[in-house]
Amino acid sequence: MKVGITEVAARAGVSEATVSRVINRRQGVAKKTRDAVEEAMAELGYERPRPGQLIAVVTEHVSNPFFADVAERIESALAPHGLKTVLCPAFPGGVQEREFIAELVDRGVAAVVFLSASNTLVGADTSTYGMLRDRRIPYIGVNGPFADGHPVPVYSTDDRLAAELAVDHLHRLGHRTIGMASGPAGNHPADRRVEGFLTAMRRRGIEDAERRVIRQSYTVEGGQAAAATLLGLGATAIVAASDLMALGAIRGIRRHGRTVPDDVSVIGYDGTTITEFTDPPLTTVRQPADRLALEVGRSVLALVTARDVPLGELLFDPELVIRATTAPPPTT
Repeated sequence: MKVGITEVAARAGVSEATVSRVINRRQGVAKKTRDAVEEAMAELGYERPRPGQLIAVVTEHVSNPFFADVAERIESALAPHGLKTVLCPAFPGGVQEREFIAELVDRGVAAVVFLSASNTLVGADTSTYGMLRDRRIPYIGVNGPFADGHPVPVYSTDDRLAAELAVDHLHRLGHRTIGMASGPAGNHPADRRVEGFLTAMRRRGIEDAERRVIRQSYTVEGGQAAAATLLGLGATAIVAASDLMALGAIRGIRRHGRTVPDDVSVIGYDGTTITEFTDPPLTTVRQPADRLALEVGRSVLALVTARDVPLGELLFDPELVIRATTAPPPTT
């Protein structure tokens, strides 16, 4: 016999209206009552209806081709199961992110994916995560753990390995004065890439690499500004924290009368399709967007159907794609 809210209400000793509010994750239900209803649903084998439910994907970087690609792949993975994604472009950890999620919670969102949003920030406001847990709404992170340390699924590219791949390639070409155009401090992926960069340089006997780590925004302008500083420090190669920063670095190098890769080599990060068609085509460390999105889709589907998902952070290996922006350093 199919279990409905009438049976759940009888088992929990509450009204059907209360069961409906719990099922739809509405406010106005005491925690003790909500727990009783959830326990009754588990005992009776009641499953929340799934078709048409909304999945929120929160990200700041909608204009970045990599994040747009991942969001689209997540949507493609979930659509066949009746789950509809809602893209929420919001500044990480800001008021807009909290307001987006609060509004969607009231509309019955089934799960939230933080795609390099507040989960990338050190010391981010954790009240949003607490609100989701209170309402029994699962959430996961992509490319960054959550500041409150609460165990939830997180899927990230191994940023330390990405830096190792870039440094190893440049070192094998003969570069020793290698600089890094990194993202801002307090950003988990940026901090990890810097850590990986410094470790890779020390492993090769280069101890002064920290002075050639320039923190900037993940933009073309940030990459251009970082390149100007690194050229002044004598860098013959630049490891950029994103493809956009790499393109900015190339522009900055050219504006200083240098060429890529004859004078300065540049490596990007993300590996979006557009990097095949830049001038020259960009050497980059490619994030596995397809595998990340597939695992996110699987996890979301499992969570909204009350199935267990492994907690903690799962790291995915990136891939070095060698093109035309890297070459041996100048001989003079």
